[in-house]
Amino acid sequence: MRALMDYWRTSYDWRAHERELNHFHHYRATVDGVGLHFIHERSAGPKPLPLLLIHGWPGSVYEFSWVIPMLTDPARFGGDPADAFDVIAPSLPGYGFSDPPRERGFNIQRMADLFVRLMDLLGYARFVAQGGDWGAVIASYMGYAHPDRLLGIHLNMLGVAPHPEDRVDPPLSAVEQAFLKEAEAFQRDETGYQWIQGTRPQTLAYGLNDSPVGLAAWLVEKFRAWTDCDGDVERRLSKDRMLTLITIYWVTQTINSSMRLYYEVRHHPWRLKKGERIRVPTGFAAFPKEIVHPPREWAERVYNVVRWIAMPAGGHFAAMEEPEALVREIHAFARELR
Repeated sequence: MRALMDYWRTSYDWRAHERELNHFHHYRATVDGVGLHFIHERSAGPKPLPLLLIHGWPGSVYEFSWVIPMLTDPARFGGDPADAFDVIAPSLPGYGFSDPPRERGFNIQRMADLFVRLMDLLGYARFVAQGGDWGAVIASYMGYAHPDRLLGIHLNMLGVAPHPEDRVDPPLSAVEQAFLKEAEAFQRDETGYQWIQGTRPQTLAYGLNDSPVGLAAWLVEKFRAWTDCDGDVERRLSKDRMLTLITIYWVTQTINSSMRLYYEVRHHPWRLKKGERIRVPTGFAAFPKEIVHPPREWAERVYNVVRWIAMPAGGHFAAMEEPEALVREIHAFARELR
């Protein structure tokens, strides 16, 4: 932390990274009373599909800086122009450059509905959604609540679990039982941040919003724990990449409003009822250092899984850790939807 803070104070150049971000087309729109920021990059391809990229916590649209060019212009990277997408990447309400919600109950269901409305305003009748972390939950709810609008969803983290009664027929396999033990260990040992952010986010926010060192420590711990880095976070995320993510939270003062989503989800959750499934085509990229590792048969209790790939490397921040591999998988999944 001392080395990172010294670098942030003396050497880090925010303006250089701001210029990189400004290579994209940024917009703001008021959607159902909420001020939304989003990147909108149109493709030069012949028949691009609309692709909604949804980030999570502790992330931002900055995570997608490396994948957006490959998605919108695959030919420039040696790919097929027919794989091109129009990319829309919004900042979640309360994150980065979007406005914070001004009312209680602004949970993932509200965010999903808001993003569908954004796609309406941009003229996209049907589209693909992709996400990890909260983005995976939001994309999953979109597939559940708006199946007529989603061509498919692609996830790098599962967003919803089957109802308890849907876990008995068929009986859980050995790998599913092993996964539940792994998930139980994660809940026991790794979710302190979820409990405090889901119960007392305001109290925590005074410390994090007041101290750049405190904020950085709270976020860097997740970068280290959730990446495929074997304890050396800079193997995966450079100081500049980490500090750009942190700086966006710092200068926009959104750590409080971003953590608030955990409170709203805890108090206004979305869970599938018995027999409910997400029926839109679903692709899954299983990265080996993701925080939990559900097997395909577990996902198939909930999702219409049409593509499931075990990735050779990478963790929770897939778009930054393994951008080329993630893009290849999104392209492969979408070919079956075109």
